Amino acid sequence: MYLLLIITTIVIYVIWTILDRRGKPPGPFGLPVVGYLPFFDSQKPYETLTKLSAKYGSIFGLHMGQVYAVVLTDPSLIRDALKREELTGRAPLFITHGIMGGQGIICAEGNLWRDQRRLSSEWLRKMGMTKFGPARATLEARIVAGVNELVQDLKSESEKVFAFDPAPFVHHILGNLLNDLVFGLRYDRDDETWRYLQHLQEEGVKHIGVSMAVNFLPFLRHLPASKRIIEFLLNGKAKTHKIYDSIIEERRRALPEDAGSDGGDQEGKVNDPTNGDCILTNFVQETRRREAAGRPELAFCSDAQLRHLLADLFGAGVDTTFTSLRWLLLFVALDRDVQQRLRRELCALQREPTLNDMDSLPYLKACVAEAQRLRTVVPLGIPHGTVSDTNIAGFKIPKGAMIMPVLWAVHMNPDLWSNPDRYNPDHFLDESGQYVAPAHFLPFQTGKRMCLGDELARMILYLYTARIFWHFELDVFDGKAVDLTGICGITLAPPAYEIIFKKCSPK
Repeated sequence: MYLLLIITTIVIYVIWTILDRRGKPPGPFGLPVVGYLPFFDSQKPYETLTKLSAKYGSIFGLHMGQVYAVVLTDPSLIRDALKREELTGRAPLFITHGIMGGQGIICAEGNLWRDQRRLSSEWLRKMGMTKFGPARATLEARIVAGVNELVQDLKSESEKVFAFDPAPFVHHILGNLLNDLVFGLRYDRDDETWRYLQHLQEEGVKHIGVSMAVNFLPFLRHLPASKRIIEFLLNGKAKTHKIYDSIIEERRRALPEDAGSDGGDQEGKVNDPTNGDCILTNFVQETRRREAAGRPELAFCSDAQLRHLLADLFGAGVDTTFTSLRWLLLFVALDRDVQQRLRRELCALQREPTLNDMDSLPYLKACVAEAQRLRTVVPLGIPHGTVSDTNIAGFKIPKGAMIMPVLWAVHMNPDLWSNPDRYNPDHFLDESGQYVAPAHFLPFQTGKRMCLGDELARMILYLYTARIFWHFELDVFDGKAVDLTGICGITLAPPAYEIIFKKCSPK
């Protein structure tokens, strides 16, 4: 009797699966309830999907728990799909809808996302995230101030120890740049609140990445191991928002209704509460304008939305850029020929590089791009969601599907890149030695929801890399022991490593 019931259940499941797949992309079969989740390499899920792409093609579908996912690995297909309005939603994951409540900018969708993305883009451009204009020079000065502090920190530390991990120094300086841009404040290195926020960010990124199954099977959050992770994320979110509330309240009190963009120095962490050159001040001012005018868009400027927006812009800005820079320093330090070629290019300037020099530094730009390609910071991309039934490459894609642009598969495709497993900046140089970014290079994703801070990230990566290699020659301590696979959370981060910094400014 029980055997007959099991056989009947299996037959019904197989028939239902076959019927459900009609018109959809090809793909592997999974198991009831859990789908294909048990067959993923939890440490390298991007490789699992890349291998499946070799079997099923550049578009395939599979069930991941309760979510139907469509995987894209062809750059043209990715560009075409992600520019469509019907793919601007977010996948129905526990992290986006359960923990984050669809707020902020990363997890938001619909009119809330459109409004907040437009405002955030406008504010970043006003603050200097442009290719031209006087505001760009102001933003460059803010970046360079941090780079100069970092160089001094590295010089001081190199005089004390033979080799050390530069990550804590870079994280502090880069994090304070984002603190300045997002909150209008900076922290001392040993500030207790700042240390906690840094720890929370590092651990949160890891936990969100390894708790993938909970995203697709929310009931797993009640299991002991998953419960601990979810509680850590929720408690961390609550504590972070409490910190943000104090910053927000201080800004509101200090910012008069008619505040302009100029203001004097203030004591405490909030350096300039009337300065319009940060996201928080712009948000407060925009909220007041909407409230005074009685505009319905005021609903998009709630306190909850503000907290999530600040967290998104700070967290995404720090984590992705910090990770890219760590990979870059490691790869260049490991390759003596690349490093010497880079330093010769920098040396030819006979002064410290600026953003105006970048077009005359093609090898620098190629070194940055190649690190972004070889170790794609977000190898699975940021999943999109379909807000209506649609069609991709002739296949039927239902509303509520998760769209996964696997950037790792694109950037490691041997048909697109020669020797893709090797760090080779020449991938981004033409025959005349000029920098060229091919259409299949997607470090910031693409489409309507591509990274809105891409230009800021490039500015940071160029200036940090140029100034560090202007002042130092780098060598990796015990480089042969460094595992270059990476540690996969939300981002693909390098392992801890130690660098020997040899002071050697070009002459």
